Amino acid sequence: MLTKNNSIVLSKLKYKDYDLIVKCYTQERGVVSYILRGVLKSKKSQTKTVYFQVLSQLQIVETYKPNQSLHSIKEVRLNYIYKTLHTNIYKSALVLFLSEVLSNVLKEEEKNEDLFNYIQISLQYLDNEDKFSNFHLLFLLKLTRYLGFQPENLKMEYPYFNLETGVFEASNHGVYSISGENLTLLKLLLGINFDALDTVRINAKQRREFLNMLLYYFELHLGGFNKPKSLKVLNEVFN
Repeated sequence: MLTKNNSIVLSKLKYKDYDLIVKCYTQERGVVSYILRGVLKSKKSQTKTVYFQVLSQLQIVETYKPNQSLHSIKEVRLNYIYKTLHTNIYKSALVLFLSEVLSNVLKEEEKNEDLFNYIQISLQYLDNEDKFSNFHLLFLLKLTRYLGFQPENLKMEYPYFNLETGVFEASNHGVYSISGENLTLLKLLLGINFDALDTVRINAKQRREFLNMLLYYFELHLGGFNKPKSLKVLNEVFN
């Protein structure tokens, strides 16, 4: 049966000589993988691949068969046309990084419309924003809410935050306790939305250190989470 499904492209992989496997996060079914047969066979068919740039927002007409690992796409169109996300070199680095993180953390074939909407709207915000050097920090922090380990915002006056338990604490509990600049920035970001990001003033070193802390937080709370390979490129671009 043919059905429509809004989708966000997470990754794509060449399969055999001419096929492409595309993993998407979909509005109706969570993570779904599609196989595009013969799409790399000729220049004419390769034009279809432009739709499947990572983090593209699509509306697809699919043939979905339960209990199969790969499904097929009959029709595809752009749901939202990015103006800068794939052309601005800095935003392209963010796209590469965020797509790798999302591909890593999104595993379930289960509908989560709130999470889908969060990702969709956030990417549209990034596409239209001129000041975005801290976007990924807030995006990842807010993503924790949908993944089930959002930092607890109680007792935020305390001088430590425990990465393992996700709570603010009055005393230092060793390797999992953070303080100093990372703690200050965490408290600040927990209290703002994307439209206030331009008020956050940090340098490249502070940005790198906070991002490393966030990724460690993901590692502690998500089994099998791997630090993105694109992290090095991201740090170089935003150095």
